[in-house]
Amino acid sequence: MGAGELSPGQLLPPMRELATELGVNPNTVAAAYRTLRERAVIETAGRRGSRVRPKPATTGREHIRVDVPEGVRDVSNGNPDPALLPSLAQAFAAAAEQSDRQPVMYGDDPVEPELARLARAGLDADGVPDGPLAAVSGSLDAIERILAVHLKPGDVVAVEDPGWGGLLDLVPALGLRTAPVRVDDEGPLPDDVRRALESGARALIVTDRAQNPTGAAVSATRARALRSVLRAHPETLLIEDDHGHGIVDLPLHPLAEVTRSWAFVRSAAKAYGPDLRLGVFTGDAVTVDRVRGRQRLGPGWVSRITQEAVRRLWAEGALDTPTVAAAYRARRELLIDALAARGVEAHGRSGLNVWIPVPDETGAVARLLHSGWAVAPGARFRMSAPPGIRITVATLAEHETGPLADAVASAVRPAPVRGYV
Repeated sequence: MGAGELSPGQLLPPMRELATELGVNPNTVAAAYRTLRERAVIETAGRRGSRVRPKPATTGREHIRVDVPEGVRDVSNGNPDPALLPSLAQAFAAAAEQSDRQPVMYGDDPVEPELARLARAGLDADGVPDGPLAAVSGSLDAIERILAVHLKPGDVVAVEDPGWGGLLDLVPALGLRTAPVRVDDEGPLPDDVRRALESGARALIVTDRAQNPTGAAVSATRARALRSVLRAHPETLLIEDDHGHGIVDLPLHPLAEVTRSWAFVRSAAKAYGPDLRLGVFTGDAVTVDRVRGRQRLGPGWVSRITQEAVRRLWAEGALDTPTVAAAYRARRELLIDALAARGVEAHGRSGLNVWIPVPDETGAVARLLHSGWAVAPGARFRMSAPPGIRITVATLAEHETGPLADAVASAVRPAPVRGYV
């Protein structure tokens, strides 16, 4: 496999057959297959046999992107609007001065106590069950650590489809398998979640609001339906990602604590700046303790200077959430309405992005690029979901909306070529 003689997806010979061919004990082949499986090089599907993984576990969906030539408007990147991010200078200066007076040392509390208090107050206000807190370097860092302390290679994780490209890369990189769960504007479809769990998925990851790429947000009705499904599978590891906190104006409807093992993650990246690399999560005592224990053996803790700076931003109300959320909502709705007026379906209930189903993803992306617009190919976010494109509206100006909608309508339904039926 390392020499490239076996192709991705190629079926491997049965263990006994290979043992006979190589003249070795079948147990030796079984041990080799087990090692390859644990290292996520091959995958086994019961009686259907073992195959080389369809792609390397570390392949990055971030590489499925459009190179943006000079003069082309980039609406593909998924970033927040820099103009809506709060200033960090004073908060970090004050945090650094405090560190000069009282440096954090080995053995100190890994979570800044006042940050924990403020985070807990915010979680309480949103109805998230009580539990211990840990600080992490963003949502994906938390999800990786939580999956790693609960699951083993080969386990199945139910994930949203379309969903966050980083997460769709992370799961196989950990040697885990994905079970796609379809999403509509109100979140994951309960029947899909039920089928995934009944088929053996050991974990479920749900984006509560500002789902990437569709903008879905879990409604109260959908939350009740999902809790009902999860109650029938109490051993499921439930992970909720609320990275949209601070940039959305829809209420949170958490699912937490309906299963024995659960975690609720909230990061500062979208609201306060991606470079902060700070998030907090709560969960059941066993999950949080395991993550903290593994964290101590690696980075130890997330910088307390960063934690103190974010604490100050929270305490001082540096982010005007209603204004920020209203700005993003206005930009999404303006584009969705403009597309609807041109007969184009689009989705974007919350967050920074609008998802547009298209019949020909590659063609639509190419035609839009030719028209002066760079959008994100849906392949970055899909497994078995139909094709689509993602447009980030974070910095989309009102005067740009009409021309963009015109370009999308033309790209989705290109004019027929004369002389062809």
